[in-house]
Amino acid sequence: MANNFKNAVKTNIAIDSGTYTTVYTSPASKVSIILECDIANTTGAAIDASVTITDNSASTTSYVVKDAPIPAGGALKVISGQKIVLEALDSIKAAASAGSSADCIVSILEDVG
Repeated sequence: MANNFKNAVKTNIAIDSGTYTTVYTSPASKVSIILECDIANTTGAAIDASVTITDNSASTTSYVVKDAPIPAGGALKVISGQKIVLEALDSIKAAASAGSSADCIVSILEDVG
């Protein structure tokens, strides 16, 4: 088993209307660790952003952050310092309050178990 550092990047994340953009899904039969998640506001106006984790085995979705404000041109460190474990087929998703207004990057350590 090899540990692989990866970045998952999504631009123009979805409008927060119940349909979130999937930024990363842990591969089948692998465990991944989220090391960091950042969202950048790419517009000239303030927006809100939300990030969720979906536990595939339990069929549940939980917020990491909900409707967090990001100023114009600013960024939000959603996950920094702590670690979140994703088991096989678990995913991290993000959404913004306005379309085409934010980019999201997630740093991952993949295939750890």
